[in-house]
Amino acid sequence: MQSDAPRDIPAPTTSPEPRALATRSARSRRTGPSLLARGAARDPYRFYRMLREQYPLSYDAPLGAWLISRYDDVTAALADPRFTGFPHDGAPRGGPAPLGLCHGSPRCLPADRYTVVTGTVPGGLAERVERTAYVLARRIARRPRADLVEEFCRWLPAASGADPDDGEGVGAPAVTDSPCLRDTALRRTALASLLANLLDDPDLLAALRVEPALTGRAWTESLRRDPPVQVVLRRTVAEVTLSGGTLPARAPVACLVGAAARDPGRFAAPDAFDPFRPDQDRALTGPPGCPAVALSRLEAERGLRALLDAMPRLRWDEGFRPAATGLLTRGPRSLLVRPG
Repeated sequence: MQSDAPRDIPAPTTSPEPRALATRSARSRRTGPSLLARGAARDPYRFYRMLREQYPLSYDAPLGAWLISRYDDVTAALADPRFTGFPHDGAPRGGPAPLGLCHGSPRCLPADRYTVVTGTVPGGLAERVERTAYVLARRIARRPRADLVEEFCRWLPAASGADPDDGEGVGAPAVTDSPCLRDTALRRTALASLLANLLDDPDLLAALRVEPALTGRAWTESLRRDPPVQVVLRRTVAEVTLSGGTLPARAPVACLVGAAARDPGRFAAPDAFDPFRPDQDRALTGPPGCPAVALSRLEAERGLRALLDAMPRLRWDEGFRPAATGLLTRGPRSLLVRPG
């Protein structure tokens, strides 16, 4: 389900050193630890913390790209027109980076660059999502033990694939025609991470049963704390000054979204899952007009409601703890639960 090997990362290349690194200590940090090092995928957040604190701008020689890990730097690289996508990552030149559940489709660009259709979900598709979620939940509820990844998260996005016959009203083309919807793996990974975060907090699950509207905040917080896409590749088209120095033009850059999402300079208690946090931010979850973002949120809301209705006592299987895996994309491989 997740990418355990960096097969989408380009071959290593040479790159000039950043300019205008002001201090000797900064110069000594030009080359830092590699994203490809053993252990980075096993515990990326520990690795990210080291990068933010000691190597905010460093050249990863095995990867052949510069690493940036701080929130301000990553958000700049994802939106600044001085960055562009790699030739094969689907991002239009000067357009949005593939981010979260979005693959950088032109439909997700600002309206002053392309004609945008708002990423709403047609009624027929929304009904299918809800119907599928309840069928899956009731089937799982009859079992003494189940794996929500294999038996729920895998099938809900697949069954709610877009159907042109369902498109009615404003927003239908955005849902039925977007390339962002082709990758259901990202949506099931994001859904699995949400369920893992909620099952870790029985009190929050109880609150969601009473107030389902809180699911939207929980979904946004889960995308921040555990983004399904951890690394986004970009390239500079001009000199860009970031923390620690200035990148030259045409420098390959790996934007560590997972690191930026847990930057204590931007988020209080960044490792905590807190849907009620006052500093909630959607900058790293993808453009709001992306149909995949809209559909995945709907799947999370309707899916969670179906699970809680069918299984009021849903909880972890005894002794089970979820473990996330993956380097470029990351999420739990299994979620073993007791439905009843």
